[in-house]
Amino acid sequence: MRGASHHLNQVCRAALWVVAGTLAVSSAVLLRGQQPDETVIREIASKASQAEAARAHYTYRQTMIFQELDAHGAEVGRYQEVRDIIFSPGQKRSEVLVGRPQRNLKRLQLTDEDFRDVREVNPFVLTRDELLFYQPKFQGRETMDGIACLVYRISPRQILDGQRLFDGLIWVGETGRQIVRAEGRPVPQIHRESGENLFPHFTTIYRPVDGQHWFPVRTVADDTLYFRSGPQRVRIVIRYDDYKRFSSDTTIEYEK
Repeated sequence: MRGASHHLNQVCRAALWVVAGTLAVSSAVLLRGQQPDETVIREIASKASQAEAARAHYTYRQTMIFQELDAHGAEVGRYQEVRDIIFSPGQKRSEVLVGRPQRNLKRLQLTDEDFRDVREVNPFVLTRDELLFYQPKFQGRETMDGIACLVYRISPRQILDGQRLFDGLIWVGETGRQIVRAEGRPVPQIHRESGENLFPHFTTIYRPVDGQHWFPVRTVADDTLYFRSGPQRVRIVIRYDDYKRFSSDTTIEYEK
């Protein structure tokens, strides 16, 4: 996202997406125990690969709200859009904007990296292919949202030019080996002489769909980004609603 200081005419870039709303989550209680062996992370990646492959056969509605906030938490500007992830008559998966986005940002401007992170980083999935880019490190056991979980620190091995990766923590169900929550930040943060591209810390919550795979249902962020021109607080909510498995004889209708 590209932004200008409220006090200066200096142009900055910032990567953000904000959504109105808050998400209540249960507190986690740290538990200690025997560290799982390396086969467990491979099981997690295998389950994540299955979930990612399954999600590619679902339609859903994605709502993104991005807010600029002042020092008191009041909204200054907003970007809001709704997209339907659908299948064409030729069974090609695509995204379709529903209506026109609401564009009322005063200080920041969304960039290509922002929208790429919405698609690829916020709904984080540690698949077998993605596992090659990361160094998972076991952190312990926690009860998260009433679920006994293994907690892993996920850090990039290295970041190649043009890559967008995740740096943070994931909570994985001990029984199902599926991601329950991810908390972290898209990386890299981008600092150039011509401007900056800064990305907020976020949390993504996952829930079971059709009683099987765990899909992302909500991403939230409330963070202050520190530009050279001054700090800017942002708030984000991304909702993934109305998952429906697609088949060639299925007609998908969304409420307008």
